[in-house]
Amino acid sequence: MGLSYSARYLFLIVLLSWAGPHLARAQQPARFTVSGTVRSARGEALPGASVAVPALGTGTAADSLGHFSLNLPAGRHQLLIAFIGYVQQTRDLNLTRNQRLSFALEEGGNELGEVVVEGAVTLREKLKTTQMGVEHISMREAKLLPALFGEVDILKTLQLKPGVQSGGEGTSGLFVRGGSSDQNLVLLDNALVYNPNHLFGLFSVFNSDAVQGVDLYKSGFPAQFGGRLSSVVDVKLREGDRQHYVATGGIGLISSRLTYEGPINKGKGSFIVSGRRTYFDIFTRALNKANEGKEDYSPIPDYYFYDMNAKANYTLGEKDHLFLTGYLGRDVFGFSSTGGFNFNFNWGNTIGSLRWNHVFSSKLFANTSVSVSDYQYNLTNKLDTFTFGLGSSIRDYTARTDFEYTPSDRHLIKAGALATQHRFGVGRLDANSGDGRVNFGSDVNYYGLEGALYASDNYKATDKLQLEGGLRLTGFRSGSDQYGGLEPRAAARYALNDRTSFKVNYALMYQYVHLVTNSGATLPTDIWYPSRLSVKPQQSQQVSAGGSFLLGQGKYLLTNEVYYKWGRNQVDFRDGAQLFVNPELDAEFIFGKSWSYGNEIYLEKKTGKTTGWIGYTLAWSWRNFQPQRGTSGVNNGQDFHPNYDRRHNLTVVVLHQLNARINLTASFIYTSGNLTTLPLGRFGVQDIPGSSVGIDPRPVPLYPDRNSYRLIPYHRLDLGVVYKIGARLNQDLTLSIYNAYNRRNAYFVFFDTVRDKATGRTTGFAAKQVSLFPVIPSLTYNFRF
Repeated sequence: MGLSYSARYLFLIVLLSWAGPHLARAQQPARFTVSGTVRSARGEALPGASVAVPALGTGTAADSLGHFSLNLPAGRHQLLIAFIGYVQQTRDLNLTRNQRLSFALEEGGNELGEVVVEGAVTLREKLKTTQMGVEHISMREAKLLPALFGEVDILKTLQLKPGVQSGGEGTSGLFVRGGSSDQNLVLLDNALVYNPNHLFGLFSVFNSDAVQGVDLYKSGFPAQFGGRLSSVVDVKLREGDRQHYVATGGIGLISSRLTYEGPINKGKGSFIVSGRRTYFDIFTRALNKANEGKEDYSPIPDYYFYDMNAKANYTLGEKDHLFLTGYLGRDVFGFSSTGGFNFNFNWGNTIGSLRWNHVFSSKLFANTSVSVSDYQYNLTNKLDTFTFGLGSSIRDYTARTDFEYTPSDRHLIKAGALATQHRFGVGRLDANSGDGRVNFGSDVNYYGLEGALYASDNYKATDKLQLEGGLRLTGFRSGSDQYGGLEPRAAARYALNDRTSFKVNYALMYQYVHLVTNSGATLPTDIWYPSRLSVKPQQSQQVSAGGSFLLGQGKYLLTNEVYYKWGRNQVDFRDGAQLFVNPELDAEFIFGKSWSYGNEIYLEKKTGKTTGWIGYTLAWSWRNFQPQRGTSGVNNGQDFHPNYDRRHNLTVVVLHQLNARINLTASFIYTSGNLTTLPLGRFGVQDIPGSSVGIDPRPVPLYPDRNSYRLIPYHRLDLGVVYKIGARLNQDLTLSIYNAYNRRNAYFVFFDTVRDKATGRTTGFAAKQVSLFPVIPSLTYNFRF
């Protein structure tokens, strides 16, 4: 008996439901993977270079090694390869199998007729990514900007971006979206930098000639980063010229630089060695010698800093590449008096890393690295034969491996693991006398083991919707104390059209090491301390949302982001805390919560002769420390703003290439003044030792709530001219004018005593402002041979 009509209809539906997807896949064109590298003509990798197929509206950005991978349908395509400051390339491709390609881009900074700075491609890629709160700065841009004393500083350039505050006049410290300076993860070729500052924070440790670029993450942190709460500053060093031996350098107002680079087994590898040193001490020693013997002359202390960078890379084969990076930097401060008192203070970082990159296939590659990071300071006082010394240090040994897998054009999977052994030298003291009657010392050390596992997937759900999810499992152990937690990361992007997208992201972060400081700015004597006993890990969460808009035929990118960040177990210290050589330092901590929120508007232009950006931030930062541990907390348990809270922050940066020889630059900054605590008044107390009892009572200041007074607004205009000289335009004279209209910005305020001239009695106190830098012109000669 034949099947009924209903049964045959049902059978047909089942058959089609099984066969339909297979038939659809069979009818789809085959897809293949195009992978490879993007390098400069000199052989250096170009991280962030764009590889796009405009006809399909798809593309990708090269990673930190210049690697890229694209999954495309079979057939003919035209690839567009571009990077800021280089001549773009196009490549016609008939894709019938997986292919691996290499691209070498020529520098094009001097020939505007031939070069269109491909910012439009870069801006479009920023529009398409799920990542928010990311800023990339190349040294080509940073070197054009006016700089204090002519010393180009990548961290100061980051301060010109919205959401990033400085710690004060001239400092290179970063305070990102309400976080403190120790909550920034600073990496140099994947190795941790604990103190990224020279000259008490006026300059960073990053030599402009050795740095290729920097990425700043303010939110939506990728799962491969962790250990800090506020930001990631990822600095990459140059690899060196693979084709020629080249010497570059500069002679400036306060320092000189020299870099030498070249090939190793030409075409297989390269090296770069770069050094920098200041020469304050040369002038101060000459001045001291000229005034030697004068009774009323006080010698000027010696001070200088130096740093050395070195990097080598070598291609072992088509699939293996080795990288070796080293850094050594020191600040040296010394003072000697005619009375026999000597004071010496030195501090600095030592960093080394070895990285192996292996390509398993066109879809999978891995980076495996080991690194050591060491920061220490040593302070010595000597009076006649008696010597007294203090010191502190932290040393890390880290091993990590990171995998990147691209199974299709819709997925980008990253996974990895790391382990770090910490050694905290939280206090070292020694004292001795020449006759041996005094000889003692103390040394307080702790150890910690930190580990992490992570995985993330960037998934292109549709042409309009892109999702990224990640999870990071972290743990920390110090002695018998153990901590751990899950750190989820999530981001989403929805494209309304090819010029408008909306983004949202969330991140949770843990921080297991803490900076012991009793000041608002990072100082060389600050101590790093592990989570142990009562000191729990700090935690923060951040959610942000925003929109990105391409304007003016793709020449401008306008972004607007709002964020809210909240944290717990934030660290401060009880009044009168003993921070040095204290084996029970954890008893000096108090703990509280923090929260911050704000809105950041950013307009960027990267095409044409005139480029630059405008950024504005409206933000609030708060702290709260309730009464605890026998104290009244901070501010009697009331909410307060940290001193780096700034309500308004406006930056304007303009770079204009007048012709092939002349670049004009300008930057303008306006921010609300720093917060501080000043006395409301004073009352007199009699019978205090040291005062003139009955005649001049000791005045005692009466303080209001913490940070209740805001200094005058800070604003400054910097101007610069870069004039290229030489037949090949490989030399330049850079003129910078810092604080062009000589604004007297407030560095701090103190009170001077006002006395009656006739009686000598105190009649009042006058507040006086201290300003740090007036207008400062500087001229630097830079060369390349």
